[in-house]
Amino acid sequence: MYGLVNQAIQGLVIDNFGEDNWKAIKQKANVTEDSFLSNEIYDDSITFNLAVSASEVLNIPLADVLKTFGKYWIIKVGNEKYGPLMKSGGDNFIDFIVNLPNFHSRVMLIYSDIKPPEFIVEKVTDKQLKLHYYSTRQGLTDFMFGLIQGLGELYQTPIDIKLIADRRNGDEHDIFEIVIL
Repeated sequence: MYGLVNQAIQGLVIDNFGEDNWKAIKQKANVTEDSFLSNEIYDDSITFNLAVSASEVLNIPLADVLKTFGKYWIIKVGNEKYGPLMKSGGDNFIDFIVNLPNFHSRVMLIYSDIKPPEFIVEKVTDKQLKLHYYSTRQGLTDFMFGLIQGLGELYQTPIDIKLIADRRNGDEHDIFEIVIL
């Protein structure tokens, strides 16, 4: 993954749990880098080790760490660092989700070596969507859940999310059912 992902994990931890916890997480994860370069590619194992170590050091379930990171990614990283790119996704929550299949095409203009997930969006009703999530990476379902929650917050849209198909349970891909409340 690109270094900007690891930078965001660092930001999340320092902003919410302090520098000392970040140092403990890095040590537990055997991460020796003092900093991450946003445009440099790092092995995915570094990112996953940081997430697992954060769970252990902070005594928070890994699923909650990943969900929190997903929300942080949207609100802090996406909105603050890539505001114009985020705005290009749509003017409201529904538009952004419907445009999600094309969103990573724009991201690839910035990060050409990115391995983006794929999405298929089913609009069930005006207030209900099914988001099919395909990724070559394992273990990011809870992160994706947090991303969706973060988008709801960003667009000030109350939502309910259910995971109705889960790769971890043998399904081909994840499917999130999203209801606008």
